[in-house]
Amino acid sequence: MSGATEESLTLSPDALAALTEFYAERDAQTEKFEKLRARAEADEGERGQVNESEPTTAAAGDLSIHTFTEDWNESQFWYSDETANLLARQLLEGTSDDSVVAVVSTPSVFVALRKITTAEGYAGPKPKMFLLEHDYRFAVFPEFVFYDFVEPFKLPAHLKGAVDRMIVDPPFLSDDCQTKMAMTLRWLAHTTTTTNKGTNNNSSSFPGRVLICTGERMEELVNRLYKPLGVATTTYEPVHSGLKNEFLCYANFECDVWRWVARR
Repeated sequence: MSGATEESLTLSPDALAALTEFYAERDAQTEKFEKLRARAEADEGERGQVNESEPTTAAAGDLSIHTFTEDWNESQFWYSDETANLLARQLLEGTSDDSVVAVVSTPSVFVALRKITTAEGYAGPKPKMFLLEHDYRFAVFPEFVFYDFVEPFKLPAHLKGAVDRMIVDPPFLSDDCQTKMAMTLRWLAHTTTTTNKGTNNNSSSFPGRVLICTGERMEELVNRLYKPLGVATTTYEPVHSGLKNEFLCYANFECDVWRWVARR
């Protein structure tokens, strides 16, 4: 006798109905995930380009972060669609096809970026994108790069000093996690070096864009860690679908969505 049959003989009607609903939802989620995997594999890196002689894959509008359930063991809480889209568009602003964007432990923004740049009729820049992520479920995307903040520099060598746009949302509100992820972003940053003709000293700067989204209680540490990249607290507060903790957005630029605020 199978386990499922044994359960059905011992469960109450209400419990059995709940179990049946659970299995149905799980199967539907698995089907969505497999469709996404097939679509990502068929993409072959040519985002937004459609071969009219071949059947098209699912429309960009079908792509959703909600295909992936939040994993609390990974400390995952997805941004609201509005927040994810807003942050994605700020990363895209001013880029070109030659730009490099690194999305670090922020998969909801990566999905928003991919959705924007694969939308039918999209004519904007299509920078090279990389998702640095610990959750192997996101390996369905060819841009996936496994990342564990415990080893902040264990990444492909070609990414060192190559990234023009970066966003990170550290999974844990601890000094260790925040510090190591800041080390990663500084390693990724494509900086420029200038020489002071008077002193003959070299100085480096990051002309790109960097965003950090994390809890308010990490504000002092974040401003200190990312000072070399010109980061400061902004007026924008990211919204999560199910998380009520106060989050802040830190950036090295101002825009029409936020301004810098004085350090608290």
